[in-house]
Amino acid sequence: MVLQAGKGRLITSVVRVLVATAVPAERDAVAQVLGPPGTEVIAAGVGPALAAATTATALTRAALEGAPYALVVSAGIAGGFAPDAPVGSLVVADEITAADLGAQTPDGFVPVTELGFGTVTHRPPEALVREVAAATGARPGAVLTVSTVTGTAGRAARLRERHPTALAEAMEGFGVAEAAAAHGVPVLEIRAVSNPVGPRDRAAWRIGEALAALTEGFGKLAPVLESWNPHDRPHGQ
Repeated sequence: MVLQAGKGRLITSVVRVLVATAVPAERDAVAQVLGPPGTEVIAAGVGPALAAATTATALTRAALEGAPYALVVSAGIAGGFAPDAPVGSLVVADEITAADLGAQTPDGFVPVTELGFGTVTHRPPEALVREVAAATGARPGAVLTVSTVTGTAGRAARLRERHPTALAEAMEGFGVAEAAAAHGVPVLEIRAVSNPVGPRDRAAWRIGEALAALTEGFGKLAPVLESWNPHDRPHGQ
């Protein structure tokens, strides 16, 4: 909730926020504590393409209705890079990077930007990331978007070598960020860690614990979103 001056009086204005998760279980974990006014929580689908399409549709609909969103948040559970993001912890992205968008060459992976086109990284507002981290205890760092979940120690090591600040990997953040950027709307990504990035061991996953951490984090996040005024922040802040 923000206050804006209008003809000598203060007007209360709701900052509209769109939260995009992948699946209904994540949507419901967020919606428990983050609801109206001004907020919509959707299950946008798994993977960057479907997440981008669904998010863009929601943003377009809101704009056409004359009630555009001021912020988009990609949220859900994720794999965490040990030891910096243990199971049950919360991560907020200071960069959202497509880690496998590019070309594989004999010399290694080349991101699409080095091929001369596209983008691979979106950066959330720095000040908002700091406020989210302070309010929720989330650790700030890079969150990687992948189309294929990492299942080996070798790939985990290669990802961390290319992205030394990476804390987590998930499958939707970059798609959500692309949709937000196309509409000129800032983006956040918040993830609760359910499993380590690396060899797949379903017995070691803690999905329930991660969903509970997501709910707790968004409960603490609500006042930050309600008080945030994007119009008072410098670009990138």
